[in-house]
Amino acid sequence: MIDPKDREILAALQGDAMLTSEALGARVNLSPSQAARRRQRLEAQGIITAYRARLDPAQIGLSVQAFVQVQMAIHSPDGAKAFKRLLETLPEVVNAWTLTGEADYLLRVWCADLGALNRLIHDRLLPHPAVARVQSQIVMEQLKQAAALPL
Repeated sequence: MIDPKDREILAALQGDAMLTSEALGARVNLSPSQAARRRQRLEAQGIITAYRARLDPAQIGLSVQAFVQVQMAIHSPDGAKAFKRLLETLPEVVNAWTLTGEADYLLRVWCADLGALNRLIHDRLLPHPAVARVQSQIVMEQLKQAAALPL
């Protein structure tokens, strides 16, 4: 179980994962050693799963963000496993979800340009034997970045 102080720590770390124990402790009114112990416990319990840097896509040559819906032709465990293996080979796919409704999968992708998005869809996704249909929506403007989870 996590207590209110753990929630404060988690909120602080979601805002800045690079907080030192001293800064974290000061933010949540704990000593640095108490803050460090609590952080280590939250990591050991699997509540904190990773620390990542957020990059500016434009600065690294990625100008097109899109959401791609994939409808499967084959609804079998083998087809799903094969499609998952394909996704693992595609660095452009940064998130993937299974869905209810008409589409079976929703992919969030980042590409250098429209040509790269076209190649991803026509050369990699559509030729897969389990895929029946692909529909993409290009992001015009991202109004909100991936936010911290509500605590």
